[in-house]
Amino acid sequence: MTAFDTMWAELEPIGRAADTGGYRRYAWTREDAALREWFSSTAADRGLTVTLDRAGNQWAWQGDPDVESGLVLGSHLDSVPDGGAFDGPLGVVSAFAALDALREDGFTPSKPIGVVNFGDEEGARFGVACAGSRVLTGALTADRALGLTDADGRTLADALTAAGRNPADLGPDPEAVRRVGQFVELHVEQGRGLVDLAHPIAVASAIRPHGRWRIELPGEANHAGTTLLADRRDAMVALANLVLTARGVAEHVGGVATVGKVRVQPNGVNAIASSVTAWLDARAATEEQTRAVVAGVQRVVAELGGTLHEESWSGATTFPQPEQLAGILGGAPILDTGAGHDAGILAAAGVPAGMLFVRNPTGVSHSPAEFADRADCLAGVDALAMVVERLAT
Repeated sequence: MTAFDTMWAELEPIGRAADTGGYRRYAWTREDAALREWFSSTAADRGLTVTLDRAGNQWAWQGDPDVESGLVLGSHLDSVPDGGAFDGPLGVVSAFAALDALREDGFTPSKPIGVVNFGDEEGARFGVACAGSRVLTGALTADRALGLTDADGRTLADALTAAGRNPADLGPDPEAVRRVGQFVELHVEQGRGLVDLAHPIAVASAIRPHGRWRIELPGEANHAGTTLLADRRDAMVALANLVLTARGVAEHVGGVATVGKVRVQPNGVNAIASSVTAWLDARAATEEQTRAVVAGVQRVVAELGGTLHEESWSGATTFPQPEQLAGILGGAPILDTGAGHDAGILAAAGVPAGMLFVRNPTGVSHSPAEFADRADCLAGVDALAMVVERLAT
């Protein structure tokens, strides 16, 4: 059993739902605490120094990044609701495994090497994706972050307090950012690009623009059995209109749009909905196309008497010199992606960043069906080790 296999087996049961087989690893929960403890102990076993920045992200360092900025690997450990095992954890486990392999080969880096676990990357609990890296870089203010609420009405400030952290400590951490001379994130591919190319590893060229919007749709509560259809003001009918509009506009402009989360009041089987809160996820190849999707949805929301609020936005991100990483890997294919990542947030903040993708034979992500073959995972570890050996020599 390799070090990769051992670490993977340790992580496998944490936050796994018995009913679906998917993972529920949400920020600042008991499961999150277990994942953070695993990260700290795994780093300590390797003699790495673990630090926590003001945004709650964990860093494990070989060498002193206060003397010289270092090369950082890693990803995140949290998940979407009933997510797959590979999205995030593959990058963290592979980072530790790559360092193990390099040590076994006797490689001595010329600069500090770090492994990072970014907190709340998925935004599954509080709604803002890449919250840890956004707060770290100042893209998300502490005041706004602390006021975010989960489905139970608990604020992030409440969650931090329950987890034993002081909410007043949350904020941007330019010193932690300064320690990152370069960041390379390995991630399972969230699509079929590598399947179609019959290649186990790819290099990311760019992240397409994307964002999340919260939509409030009004209605009027009434009895499901006694209210005539002509007398109804049903917020669920408005929601159906919204979903179909988002799909149609996205198809028209060549983007994608998803309404994947809704909250209904009063949420009774025999009650007409008095209001619906829905979240729109919109993405496209260009910022203009993405904004066009949102504009089309906005027009319909206004006609329905609702409101639309932007919760997060990430413009197009181009990674510098993907050809360099592809060359290190012997000519690996180069792909762009519609999925957001912490590497994109760091790149937008001026940190030299890059990404590697590992083939996903199902082409499915954010689902228990997400997968990567062990051989491809180990190929990813080898690729990451090659990158470190070249960039840290």
